[in-house]
Amino acid sequence: MVHLPQPSTLAPHNDFVNELAEQVAAFHASKTPFRIYHGNTNSTRVSTKTSKTSLDVSTLSHVIRVFPNTKTCLCEPNVSMESLLFSTMQHKLMPPVVPEFRGITVGGAFAGTAGESSSFKYGFFDRCVTWVEMILADGTIVNASPTERPDLFYGSAGTFGTLGVVTLLEVRLIEAQRYMTLDYHPVDSISAAIKTTSELMEADKSGTSPIAFLDGIMFSPTSGVIMSGTFRPDPSSEQKVTTFYAASDPWFYLHAQSRAANPESDTIPLTSYIFRYDRGAFWTGRHAFTYFMTPFNWVTRYLLDDFMNTRIMYHALHRSGLTNQFIIQDMATPASRMEVFSDWLDSPEGGCNEIYPRWLCPLKAGETISMSPHFDSQKPAASGKLSSGGDDFLLNIGLWGPLPPSAASNQLTINRAIEAKLASLEGMKWLYAQTFYTEQEFWRIYDRKWYDELRVKYNAQTLPDVYQKVGPRAEVLDRLAGGGAQMGWYEWVWETVWPLKGIYGVLSAVKGGDYLRKRG
Repeated sequence: MVHLPQPSTLAPHNDFVNELAEQVAAFHASKTPFRIYHGNTNSTRVSTKTSKTSLDVSTLSHVIRVFPNTKTCLCEPNVSMESLLFSTMQHKLMPPVVPEFRGITVGGAFAGTAGESSSFKYGFFDRCVTWVEMILADGTIVNASPTERPDLFYGSAGTFGTLGVVTLLEVRLIEAQRYMTLDYHPVDSISAAIKTTSELMEADKSGTSPIAFLDGIMFSPTSGVIMSGTFRPDPSSEQKVTTFYAASDPWFYLHAQSRAANPESDTIPLTSYIFRYDRGAFWTGRHAFTYFMTPFNWVTRYLLDDFMNTRIMYHALHRSGLTNQFIIQDMATPASRMEVFSDWLDSPEGGCNEIYPRWLCPLKAGETISMSPHFDSQKPAASGKLSSGGDDFLLNIGLWGPLPPSAASNQLTINRAIEAKLASLEGMKWLYAQTFYTEQEFWRIYDRKWYDELRVKYNAQTLPDVYQKVGPRAEVLDRLAGGGAQMGWYEWVWETVWPLKGIYGVLSAVKGGDYLRKRG
């Protein structure tokens, strides 16, 4: 059932959406492919937007209303997770899944692939959405839900805005407390991490030890921690409360590493826990200190804290062009195959043995990811049982860090090897990051027949398709492979002289402004 406030509340929204629909209709009439401009992004792919070929939805950023009685929230797509959680927690409600960075948007989480530590119970964020309003590629405004245009509703999740423009969403909510308790479970191997995760999931499922949040970090092949969180009543004034948002607070992963050595539960405000990885973007912010040859300690982290939130870091990364010096990938395999994949990453063939820590995030059993149809999928996520006896489930592993010096010029080879290994293990990768598949390889993994039929049915052929949006740019592949025209002196200086790129990225982030759209 669609829940709407009084028409006057939606009037400004409806007026703007009608204007957008007219622009979309004009693009359609002239057969002009266009992209959607949100004003910011949590993607690490190189942007190809221009002001003349993009639809600006950046002002669709309002929480329209929270409905406590029905436990739903009506919001526009550019609402940040920070704003969404702030609005819903006023009623002690929250979306079942809230991605870990404050700046991730509701529309981006729906159209992309977004999971977090509650995904072991609820799946991906798009499973929290009950209906959407969309502008189709011909300018028609429609609603889509599990009962109204269900193929469009399910198909729009994970297809990156290539079927239409989402302009309004209803999000399901659950009851939540303002505080939670986080318990730490040290592990000494990836196999122990999988076993502990499976046992905690089984305990929650059986009701013997209910938990609300579950994720883990491997600090090395032989050291890690699995973390389980439960809601709790507000603590008394004497009880110690741990937070992770102030400049003087520890970065979460460093705190978790200390807890792995000396397990002790923490009482944490829910909002601080949800966005615990936002400062330092998990741990990737540490590499900025290394790049600028700056000591990494409490003092420098405190002094540079304003530069260490993900909004600033993504801006600087896009403007600096340093993406190609990093491996930034989120991937998932059936949990029963993660040990094989992790060991392979550490092998000479995988070439990623120096990239630690690594994030582990279990996903609800039977979940499908990134463009696999959520209903009637032809690619089951997993089957069989784990050694613990529990159901197999998808396990997300986050691999984020600079390429080792010995492989710094070989990003293409390493990424393509990772993509091939994932395919052999029936795994998939998140498409927010760079991909290096050829078009033929991409469509062997994703369901092109299902996807193309949807695009024809809803007149979306003038929109870029998913591969055009997430696939590698020809010049990037050429450069990474060592081909292309020889660099002139200006390009050579820019590409090789340290730290020009980094300084430019930081100055651009400080200045602010548009960092996604190119001129022309």
